[in-house]
Amino acid sequence: MLYKLSLKNIKRSIKDYAIYFFTLILGVAIFYVFNALDSQTVMMQVSSSTVELIELMMQLLSGVSVFVSFILGFLIIYASRFLIKRRNKEFAIYLTLGMSKRKISLILFFETLFIGIISLIVGIALGTILSQFMSLIVANMFEADLTKFAFIFSSKACLKTILYFSIMYLLVMIFNIISVSKCKLIDLLNNSKKSEKIKLKNPYLCIIIFIVSSIILGKAYYMVTHDFLTLQDFSDAMIPIIMGAVSTFFIFWSLSGLILRICMERKKFYYKGLNSFTLREFSSKINTTVFSTTIICLMLFVTICLISACFTVKNSMNANIKKLAPVDFDFSTYINMENRYDEFRKYGFNDAQIRNSSYNVIEKFKLFDFDITKYLKNYIEINTYATRELTFGDTLGRKFEEVSKMFPFLDCTEEELIMKISDYNKVAKLYKMKEYSLDNNQYMIIADFKSMIEVRNMALKEKEEITVFGKTLKPKYTSCQDGFLEMSSQHINTGIILVPDNVVKEEYVYDNHLIGNYNLTSKEEISNLEDKINSLGNLPKVEEYLLPAGSTKLAIMEATIGLSAMVTFIGLYLGIIFLISSAAILGLKELSESSDNKNKYLILRKIGADEKLINRALFKQILITFILPLILALIHSIFGIMFAIKVLEVFGNEQLIPSIIMTAFILVIIYGGYFLITYYCSKNIIKERI
Repeated sequence: MLYKLSLKNIKRSIKDYAIYFFTLILGVAIFYVFNALDSQTVMMQVSSSTVELIELMMQLLSGVSVFVSFILGFLIIYASRFLIKRRNKEFAIYLTLGMSKRKISLILFFETLFIGIISLIVGIALGTILSQFMSLIVANMFEADLTKFAFIFSSKACLKTILYFSIMYLLVMIFNIISVSKCKLIDLLNNSKKSEKIKLKNPYLCIIIFIVSSIILGKAYYMVTHDFLTLQDFSDAMIPIIMGAVSTFFIFWSLSGLILRICMERKKFYYKGLNSFTLREFSSKINTTVFSTTIICLMLFVTICLISACFTVKNSMNANIKKLAPVDFDFSTYINMENRYDEFRKYGFNDAQIRNSSYNVIEKFKLFDFDITKYLKNYIEINTYATRELTFGDTLGRKFEEVSKMFPFLDCTEEELIMKISDYNKVAKLYKMKEYSLDNNQYMIIADFKSMIEVRNMALKEKEEITVFGKTLKPKYTSCQDGFLEMSSQHINTGIILVPDNVVKEEYVYDNHLIGNYNLTSKEEISNLEDKINSLGNLPKVEEYLLPAGSTKLAIMEATIGLSAMVTFIGLYLGIIFLISSAAILGLKELSESSDNKNKYLILRKIGADEKLINRALFKQILITFILPLILALIHSIFGIMFAIKVLEVFGNEQLIPSIIMTAFILVIIYGGYFLITYYCSKNIIKERI
């Protein structure tokens, strides 16, 4: 009998379970999709290095899945609280008719079991379909060959999903049994009649707290944007985070006392339609939901920043490959290492490698019986120079003390990298960048790392002169010019000093670069050649001669794709789960309140309010609940994204706007979807007869 009663209860209360079902199915589907990625990539033809990156990504996603399961577990328990509260009167009738609490617990057990099984089946089915689209996205990111594409069902991901969610459902069942065992008949009968007493807070106290909280929040915003470089470690970074979280709580606390007071002062607005009812209903709950509203606001803030940042990193890194890796290779080797014996010994080079450091890149390869020139076309050879007589601090001139105080972590004793203007123009021509010219008494700085550009520009604007190899030079430009030498997927050039050719002394050569393109046409041929070059590192000669280091376009592409994929998937995984949790908590809270307030809406109907007016009042109440934490989260996100731009500037932020648009789309679909489901379910609840 209990079995049949459980099934009838589910059918009868299907509209109450709408958000619960929606959340469970969505959670199961997302959990399956991200844990099935390794199965989707098995059929792809990718390089061995890409396989390693995918394996690393799956290990990270597995770790993230544990964290996600805790979030979803909390969400399911929270939802169960709503469902039990929704059915207080039903349970009271059962107890009145003589049913024991043990049997009521069994009813809830069967209901939870049925709901869990249905949600798992539908969620895994939906996840299986979505994972096929995800495989296409992964293939596109890793530039894989999909000629063997086939429909794949991941039994491993399925079993993992069933295991994790079974544990969650078991916890829910235990929670339900405990809840039922503690309930009392009188409480079940009168619970729907209880309403929080509205206490109007002192408006002057609320205004003071609001102003103070806003000032603290503004200070936190300033610290993570303008004072970003002073946040040297984790403890420093935690200060503005704590300030932001605490001030958010007190802003909501103060608003909970001000909103109703302000509206009551505006008589025309307050008494228009059912505004007075809507505002008092909203205020009757807000005093006890300040903490939960704060948590939801912060979760939304994290979601917006996380998804925006991960898309920006992915898009920027992929775009950077074309600009920052314009040719096939850049091989380099240190020259005259004996001039910096202590420095290179500290880095782990042995005496033989330091002693035999007078060879350039081509000569080094020949020492390993490998003629690199056979595989090259339109290549160049250039040198860079360095001297202890020109350090980063020397270029700052009169700004040295100011910069040292502002950025104490900068190493002002580091030697500057110097290039001949003719050598840089060779690189610029090959990279298809702007070429420059200098007079005999001029110098310039090229850089693409924005934070360091800002620091260097402080000195350049003062037209600080420098002394290079005994010759004094003045800046041609009052700011750094865009440019770089070493290929990368990131903006890593903190500054290279370009000087006239006749200034340089050859005995101060620091390293030699061989830059250009292969004469090979296919990716497979290039991959085989680079594997052969890498294998030279296993020869005994490396103990005597240092093998040239290489930055190649193929290696950069594979590393970039792997990193951007990991960042994107982990960011999306966590961001979407946070977003679902925030929206589901709000939705369940509003459904619970609609259930409690059915008799109030019945009274409104009896005194003459029509359905259109009642539905409009309900819509406004739910809209305020959803939009209030979102507005502050969006304000937080403006400064959070500005902070993220600073942190991620090494990757570039050129693709920030498309990333924000994509984040907004996800936010509207999921958060907006929950809002609409909540409204229509609440509308059905208040139409029920008491």
